[in-house]
Amino acid sequence: MFPLESYIRRVELKRDAVPSFDIYPFCLPAVRPLTDVELHPNVTFFVGENGMGKSTLLEAIAVAFGFNAEGGTNNFNFSTKESHSKLYEYVRLVKGTRKPKDGFFLRAETFYNVASTIEELDIGGFGSRIIDSFGGKSLHEQSHGESFFAAFTNRFSGQGIYILDEPEAALSPLRQLSLLSRMQELVQLDSQFIIATHSPIIMAYPQAKIIEMTEEGLRETKLEDTDHYVIMKQFFEDKDRLLYHLLK
Repeated sequence: MFPLESYIRRVELKRDAVPSFDIYPFCLPAVRPLTDVELHPNVTFFVGENGMGKSTLLEAIAVAFGFNAEGGTNNFNFSTKESHSKLYEYVRLVKGTRKPKDGFFLRAETFYNVASTIEELDIGGFGSRIIDSFGGKSLHEQSHGESFFAAFTNRFSGQGIYILDEPEAALSPLRQLSLLSRMQELVQLDSQFIIATHSPIIMAYPQAKIIEMTEEGLRETKLEDTDHYVIMKQFFEDKDRLLYHLLK
């Protein structure tokens, strides 16, 4: 059964509280024109070129919801470097009436820190080990992609909200297809995903809401109209011609 209501229905920017739209992070194209953005109850994608602010906005949503800025569950409370923006203080999350039973914030650039924290907690803790919920094998003893996928397949249990920042960074195309399959299983278990990605494969999840962020602001679009899809399509349909002009 697919969820009838989102865990997070809408994200609003408290514009009256913003000190200036000329300073970071409020000057970012994804933030500057933002009033509010409706999220899909199953899967919402934030897409766009580097520098548009999609990961910054995603991070703000995660932190405002109660996740650690570097990732993990709501119970993770560690910091290796205070590098996240203060945008979370200026966003308001409009939540549904249902509360998730599970949740995880996964970001490619800091997942190593999450893995290290799990090992430290397991060494100093008592009772059951945290790593057992990730499949029982040290995340540091697996490749980056394998450790990512261990989280998707073992730690994500359903009835949860999962916020993923560029999960394709560690996944092969085949693994990205496997991720789509796992997402479907979790959506059928009453889960909601919010994902920032560059991958047209991951964006292809059926009936997802795709929000593209450009210099002109935010707009809802479909997969075939995203710059990512158009460029990849052009490349594979006539790569020799594209490379000729690119490398000439």
